[in-house]
Amino acid sequence: MNTEQDAGIRKSRGRPKTFDREAALDKALELFWRHGYEGTSLADLVEATGAKAPTLYAEFTNKEGMFRAAVDRYTEKFARQSEAALACPESCVASGIENYFRSTAACFTDGKKPGGCFFICTSSTLSADSSEVAEMLRDRHNNQEQHLLAFLQARQAAGELDPRTSVSALAAYLCCLLQGMSVRAREGATHAELDQLIDTLMLQWPVLSQPRG
Repeated sequence: MNTEQDAGIRKSRGRPKTFDREAALDKALELFWRHGYEGTSLADLVEATGAKAPTLYAEFTNKEGMFRAAVDRYTEKFARQSEAALACPESCVASGIENYFRSTAACFTDGKKPGGCFFICTSSTLSADSSEVAEMLRDRHNNQEQHLLAFLQARQAAGELDPRTSVSALAAYLCCLLQGMSVRAREGATHAELDQLIDTLMLQWPVLSQPRG
C-alpha cells in the first residue's frame, strides 16, 4: 500500500458520520412509544440512535425537545395516513368514518412498531412532573377530535347528516372509541379483533348519527 492510499484510508476513518435526523427520530419515536417519555433516558436515546449526546443536544436541545420532534414525526408518518381516509369527497359520511377507523386499526396493529396510538400510550404513563409534555399530548388528542368534528360538520352542511344531530357529541364518542381501540391494541389485540369493533360501530352508525331526543 503506498503512502497516498494509506493517507486516504486514515482520512476516511477520521471523517465524522453525517447525522441522519429522520432515522434518529424514527428510533427515538419507537423508544418513547414503547417505554414512555419518563421511562426513556438520554442514555437510551444515545444508544438507540447511535448519535453522541452532544449531537442530540445540538439538534434537539434536550430530551423534551427530542420527544416533541418525535411527536411531529408520528403525526407526519402515521396520524395523517388515517386522516387522509376522511378527505375523500367521493365517499359518503359513513364510508369516511369506516375508512378512518379501518386505517387506524391497521396502524395500531401492524406489528412493525409498538401497538396502539403513540399519543395515548405515552400520555397514560406521565406523572405530574411532566405537565408541559402532558399538555402538549392533550392538545394532540384535541386536534384528533377537532379533525373528526370538522369532517362531520362539513358533511352535515352538505346534507348528509340531520341538522339536529349533535356532531360535537358524535366526534367525542368516536374519539373515546379510538382510545379504547388503542388500549386493546397495546394489550395485544389483533387487527381482526379491532375490525370486529369497527363492524359493531358501523352497525350502530344509523342510530349514532341521528338526533337525540
